[in-house]
Amino acid sequence: MNFKIGDLVTRNSHNNDIVFKILKLNEETCELKGVNVRLLVDSPISDLSPYNNEDIEDEKTFLERIEQTESLNRDDYFYLPGKIVQIDSDSDFLQRCLNYYKKMNIWALGINEEESEMPSNIKDILEKYKPNIIVITGHDAYYKRKGEKNDINAYKNSKYFVEAIKKAREYESSHEKLIIVAGGCSSYYESLITAGANFASSPKRINIHALDPAIIAAKMSLSDINKDIDLKEILEKTKYGKDGIGGIITKGTMYVGYPR
Repeated sequence: MNFKIGDLVTRNSHNNDIVFKILKLNEETCELKGVNVRLLVDSPISDLSPYNNEDIEDEKTFLERIEQTESLNRDDYFYLPGKIVQIDSDSDFLQRCLNYYKKMNIWALGINEEESEMPSNIKDILEKYKPNIIVITGHDAYYKRKGEKNDINAYKNSKYFVEAIKKAREYESSHEKLIIVAGGCSSYYESLITAGANFASSPKRINIHALDPAIIAAKMSLSDINKDIDLKEILEKTKYGKDGIGGIITKGTMYVGYPR
């Protein structure tokens, strides 16, 4: 079968469980990007099947669940949600996240840059925009052939996420004053948390949904600044729950005012 760049496909060797878009085509191999998961892979062209528009990832149900807006009493009170800046290496996923923030009525700014550039630029970004929440995400992968799970050199981009988190914590050391959401698919979770992230992927080294970092950030933006979050409830809002993203209990970032 003849495929072209931009075609949507699945992989036979993985039970056709994830929808991909073809980014590059060579003679016998191709580069694929997940349509809904933050995953970049190479694949033999012979392993591909055309995507038949079936909802194999249960995407419709997931989107309906996460797009329910927060129930806030707007008769007497007004609300000032926390501001979000998202640094993302994937422009497509960044735009999806920005659209999600807009639906949630949250102020958010997106910056598209490669993972390797994030550590050197993050302090300037924080100084300029002074967000309550910073999302550091893009693509990552764990390569078993390169080392054990506790070897940061066995990951595609985790070292850059860790460096960026540390730089952000030099700017603001308090986990309450700056919420950091970090990581991509299969990122070195423990190292990201140790570096200073409030939330990070991926405890079970699995893929995460394109919107998972934004779901966490939005929930933190709309959580009361005077109350501890319900950590388990927030994690369960993501596509893969605690297997995909973990974190620490902290307070929200939203101020509640009266009268309206």
